[in-house]
Amino acid sequence: MKFIDETKIRVIGGDGGRGCVSFHREKFISRGGPDGGNGGAGGDVIAVADAQLTTLLDLRYHKECKAGRGQHGMGSDCHGRRGEDFIVKVPVGTIVRDARTGETIGDLDKAGDRVVLAAGGRGGKGNAHFVSSTNRSPRFAQPGEPGEDRELEIELRLLADVGIIGVPNAGKSTLISVISAVRPKIADYPFTTLVPNLGVVSYDEGKSFVVADIPGLIEGAHQGHGLGDKFLRHVTRTSVLIHLLDASRIDPKNPLADWSTINRELALFDEEVGTKPQIVVANKIDIPEARENAMVLEKNLPDSYRPLHLISAVTGEGVKALVQKVGMQLERAKRVKGEEAGDAAGS
Repeated sequence: MKFIDETKIRVIGGDGGRGCVSFHREKFISRGGPDGGNGGAGGDVIAVADAQLTTLLDLRYHKECKAGRGQHGMGSDCHGRRGEDFIVKVPVGTIVRDARTGETIGDLDKAGDRVVLAAGGRGGKGNAHFVSSTNRSPRFAQPGEPGEDRELEIELRLLADVGIIGVPNAGKSTLISVISAVRPKIADYPFTTLVPNLGVVSYDEGKSFVVADIPGLIEGAHQGHGLGDKFLRHVTRTSVLIHLLDASRIDPKNPLADWSTINRELALFDEEVGTKPQIVVANKIDIPEARENAMVLEKNLPDSYRPLHLISAVTGEGVKALVQKVGMQLERAKRVKGEEAGDAAGS
């Protein structure tokens, strides 16, 4: 299935039905009085987060979503039926914005979350509604109101606990294929990975986390260079980042070059992303010169990013220890988040 994580659609709420002008007519009853019913309200366009969906592909080819119109009012005080809602199913993690104002309409980050994208119009009142002591037989009714009509930007941000970042060909796809059941394309050329890959990683007994392999980043990514910021949004929801470096390509004279470049791009894209906890990992240590390069890298890393983790995604060396480390860091992050939420509720 093609991975689509952004699109634009037009949503139109249903028009309200018009009110009815009617007078009661029955044998032996003269001047029965007004009995025109109200029109029904138009249906709403509603987005619902569906855990079974992983892409916005359906919306890419369904550009207009229109709810049903309300039924017109009828005589004998019969009110019109409400129009049918139009349900738009989207993946969990979808953000909806107004294309004109940029206002966020909804962030559907849990399965079953719902948000009204376009409200239906109100139904018109029938003439029976306007009866008063001074107007016993009104001969007018209201028209139905039109539903909302708006252009929306739909954006998907993957819900992953951990994001694997790094320059192209650092071994991100190989690592995710080793620690999870995902089988991404793996090849020795830049930008082999064209879309994010999601995998579930098990650690300890009954514990797991979701990891996302983000396509390789290069200098200028926040401005759209390479695959650019197209996929940087997918690390915004993560709690921990695995910063993977190819130890065989580290320049001993400038060992932090790739690491600094990626961190700079993250901060320029989103300051909050730039401050996320990172586990720095040197990959491909099965290559002879890679281990020596990794030692040089660790000496130059800031203290807050140590210790450097050495792994070989191909041979499996150090991978199990890395997974355990990530699991522990996630548990710590969840505890801190829980404590902050408790403090906020208490205040």
